[in-house]
Amino acid sequence: MKQFFLRISENEIYQRLFKNPFTYVGGAVMLAMLNTLTLAFTGNGWGVTGAFGYWGAWTLKLVGIDVSTWASFASESAQKTLAGGFLADGVSVRNLGIILGALLATLLASQFKFKKIKSVRQVVAAVIGGLLMGYGARLAGGCNVGALFSATASLSVSGWVFAACLLVGGYIGSKLLVKFFM
Repeated sequence: MKQFFLRISENEIYQRLFKNPFTYVGGAVMLAMLNTLTLAFTGNGWGVTGAFGYWGAWTLKLVGIDVSTWASFASESAQKTLAGGFLADGVSVRNLGIILGALLATLLASQFKFKKIKSVRQVVAAVIGGLLMGYGARLAGGCNVGALFSATASLSVSGWVFAACLLVGGYIGSKLLVKFFM
């Protein structure tokens, strides 16, 4: 049995699919195919962050807080999504698949490891950065997947404006990162 798994791990196809990183072109083609399949099967562009509000609502519901009267969840479709639950929401299931798929890919590539936290400052910066990214994604009507990838694929001007702002923000963020954390 050990010989079987050893032969598989030395196999060129296994190495190309699970060990070596994809090329940028290969990754772009795969993302384009996934976006097309998502649109074909769901009728909506690929989105990620929209489900996080529902995740929070379902969590609050577990501790006895009713969010059904909140403005964010007042629409008929939002009420239907809240009533349906996590597994009935396609975006939530897809997000869970992305998380588990990333974990599986990391495990298959033998790249999973815990890293030591270097300082409290690093944790604070990560938390602030994550909160700002989440807030920005909700303000923009989506993260880089929904507001950029799906929008530019449908030739929406908003996607191209988002791309320009993303480049400027990335440049400023990298300069701040180097100045304060390197």
